[in-house]
Amino acid sequence: MPPRADAAGVSGLARSTLVERARARIGAFAELSKFGIVLLVLVSAGAGFMLSAPLGADFPWMHGLIVLLGVMLLSSGASALNQVQERDRDALMARTANRPLPSGRLAHAHALAFAALAMVAGAVILWVGIGRTAGVLGLVAALFYNGVYTPWLKPRSPFAAVPGAIPGAIPPVIGWVAGGGRLTDAGAIVLFGILFLWQMPHFWALALRYRSDYASGGFPMVSEVVGVEGTARLILLYASGLTAWSLAAPTFGVGGPISLGVAAVLGGRLMWLAIKFARHPEDQRGWLSLFLFSNFYLLLLFAGMVAERLIWRLVS
Repeated sequence: MPPRADAAGVSGLARSTLVERARARIGAFAELSKFGIVLLVLVSAGAGFMLSAPLGADFPWMHGLIVLLGVMLLSSGASALNQVQERDRDALMARTANRPLPSGRLAHAHALAFAALAMVAGAVILWVGIGRTAGVLGLVAALFYNGVYTPWLKPRSPFAAVPGAIPGAIPPVIGWVAGGGRLTDAGAIVLFGILFLWQMPHFWALALRYRSDYASGGFPMVSEVVGVEGTARLILLYASGLTAWSLAAPTFGVGGPISLGVAAVLGGRLMWLAIKFARHPEDQRGWLSLFLFSNFYLLLLFAGMVAERLIWRLVS
């Protein structure tokens, strides 16, 4: 009887060890795909879809699920390939040294295979499940991000975030097209502009927080060229553009009075934080507050736009 108990204990320990290893492996791949960022990408793609898709009995549920799956895979693969490309630089920065590749938790070949499979699967799903336009947009975003921004712009230009914002602004356009809209619609252009302009205040505030890390990794930063004061002024410039663009969205058919009110409240808060930081760039709390709020800005703005469309549908 005791030997059986011991055998059961050993078997249970082995199962527990396998489960822990599997969890660690899954966690490593989730880190490799930057799943937190992928969720934000899915929110923007989902918002684009919800703002263009017909509501009611004809709502294209399947297209919605397909676009989310395709964008998730494509974005995960592009993020994973980014980490493969930057693994040596990541090892030099405290912020990224514990990522799966520099820490040795994942092998280079496994990460590369994951990235390639995810990107191909995502592109195929968008192309076959939604259409050629969605597939091409997904491929353009990935090719620009991994083929132009990561290997060429980011290591060379302190202003790489500006052209680098192009692929990050494409997901809501993919969602818009998947919902039945056209690439040339005003709504698609408005959503692209919001995502494009949002990325500069968000990224430059983050870059100030980790500028010593970026310097260790060999990435040139805006603050090295124009200083912290100049960076604060640039953040204010793009925050102003983002606020104005968001307020103009209802004029082009994206949202109505509710969206306008949400954009005004969020834009007012963003502008206040940007102006406060521009006046006191030496205060680290300035860029930190701005960065933290920028994370909520996009979510709340899109939530307001989608909610308004659903409300008008219910009351009409």
